[in-house]
Amino acid sequence: MIRAFRKPVLSDRFRRRVERQWLIGRAVNRRGALKSVSNRTADIKPGDILAFVTQRNERVRLPYFLDYYRDLGVSHFLFVDNDSDDGSADFLRQQRDVSFWTTKASYKRARFGMDWINWLLMRYGRNHWCLTVDPDEFLVYPHCDSRSLPALTNWLDASGRRSFPAMLLDMYPRGMLDEEPYHEGQNPFEIVNWFDPANYAISKNHYFGNLWIQGGPRTRAFFSHDPLSGPALNKTPLVKWHWRYAYVSSTHMLLPRQLNQVYDEDGGEMASGCLLHAKFLSTFVEKSAEELKRRQHYANSQEYRAYDAGLQSGISLWCEESRQYQDWRQLEDLGLISRGNWA
Repeated sequence: MIRAFRKPVLSDRFRRRVERQWLIGRAVNRRGALKSVSNRTADIKPGDILAFVTQRNERVRLPYFLDYYRDLGVSHFLFVDNDSDDGSADFLRQQRDVSFWTTKASYKRARFGMDWINWLLMRYGRNHWCLTVDPDEFLVYPHCDSRSLPALTNWLDASGRRSFPAMLLDMYPRGMLDEEPYHEGQNPFEIVNWFDPANYAISKNHYFGNLWIQGGPRTRAFFSHDPLSGPALNKTPLVKWHWRYAYVSSTHMLLPRQLNQVYDEDGGEMASGCLLHAKFLSTFVEKSAEELKRRQHYANSQEYRAYDAGLQSGISLWCEESRQYQDWRQLEDLGLISRGNWA
């Protein structure tokens, strides 16, 4: 009788270890592409919460973005600027709590910027809680209106947790995307203050151990013909960093694998947040055209090709089921975030 043997679990553990070492090696090898423009990392103190950001031509977004996270409790920002020509570099140079590097290298060949971020995390993020976000992502979590980010990370430390998840929640306006102009320094959620309260699908990635979330307005409006090709909404943006860690694909998943296991499989709930995604401002029309032309994004810019097709047809993301954003409590009531045992 021939017996069918299951592939040993150890082989997957070995593969993940090799992949993690490969990712760290890539980050080290690509550090030479980064040119230091304003390095103030000597000002970083033990216990500081750090934010790591890759950006290109986001000058109009930066003032509000920085103020938002300063108010939340971020002490220092580390930016990679990918060859901006909109004055971003001059603005960042003037910020006393910002260190930044610039590069003309290919965003796509740097694994969509993650090789650069992994290097900065390895070099400067050790033993710090590190928040890795884009300039259009704004973290909300239970009690964020009364408890700072250091309060959250102190609780995570006391709970023995080294990572904190946040679902990407796409925000959009009531009307057309370009109907109301966005102005520098403005709170973007004065304009994009609607979201999908449901319409999300969750599956488990058994290899990396993370939950894979898709759906929401982008899948509904741009990928209805093939929902599985819609953008991933699961992220783990906040991590107590160790030099042996590495992001695998954006902030969707990390190695080692246990950093992705930020949910309770026994029927309970673990604390989690949302990243309010302010992508769909009036600036998106021009940004989408630029990124489609550059073709520096995943799968030959498939996502931006879908956006362009939708924009050409005059699409609006709002629908009858849309909800207007209020606060984190509303998101908790809808099951989009959880306070877990962080009472």
